[in-house]
Amino acid sequence: MNPLNLFSRDHKLRQRLEAMRPRLYRLAYSWTMNPALADDLTQDTLAKGLKKVAQLKNPDALEGWLFGILRNCWRDHYRSHRDMDELDHEQLTDEITPEHHHEQQHIVTRVRSAVAQLAEGQREVVTLVDLEGFSYAEVAESLEIPIGTVMSRLCRARKALAEKLLSLDAQEQTNRELTKKASAKKVAHIRRII
Repeated sequence: MNPLNLFSRDHKLRQRLEAMRPRLYRLAYSWTMNPALADDLTQDTLAKGLKKVAQLKNPDALEGWLFGILRNCWRDHYRSHRDMDELDHEQLTDEITPEHHHEQQHIVTRVRSAVAQLAEGQREVVTLVDLEGFSYAEVAESLEIPIGTVMSRLCRARKALAEKLLSLDAQEQTNRELTKKASAKKVAHIRRII
C-alpha cells in the first residue's frame, strides 16, 4: 500500500469531518437548546471522530457514524449532569388530562375506522407512506406496482379519508346538538314541574 494514498485518504476524511461541523452543531443545538453545550458536544464529537477515524470502515457512512457519536456524547452528558432535585420541591403536574387523553383516543379510533373502510390498495399505500414514512419508490418496490399507481392511490386514499372524517365530524356535531336539545327539553320539563 502506498503511504501517500493512505495520507491522502486520511486528509480527505479529516476535511469531511470538519465540513460536518455545522450540521453537528445544528443537531446538538436542536437537542439541547443551549449554544455553549451544543458547541461542546460538537467539539467532543469531532475529537472522538478524529481519534477513532481508523475504526470507520466505510467512508460513505461518515454522517451516520458522526451522528451516532454525537448521540452518545449527548447521552453521556445528560447522564452525568442530570438534576438531582428532590421531588418534594417540585410541583408534579401532567399536561395530559383525562379529557385530552380521551379526545386523542377518540381521534385515533375515528382515523382507524376511516382507514379500515378504504379499498385494500389505498389502505396499503396510505399506511406505508403516511403512517410508516416510506418513500413512494419504496412503496412501489415493496408492493410491486408502478410509482404512478402509488401516487394515484395515495391521492384517492387521502381524499376519501378527508371525506369520511369530515362526514363523521358532521354526524357527531348533529348528535351533540340533538343531545343538547333533548337535555334542554328535560330541564325545561323539570322546571315546569317544580
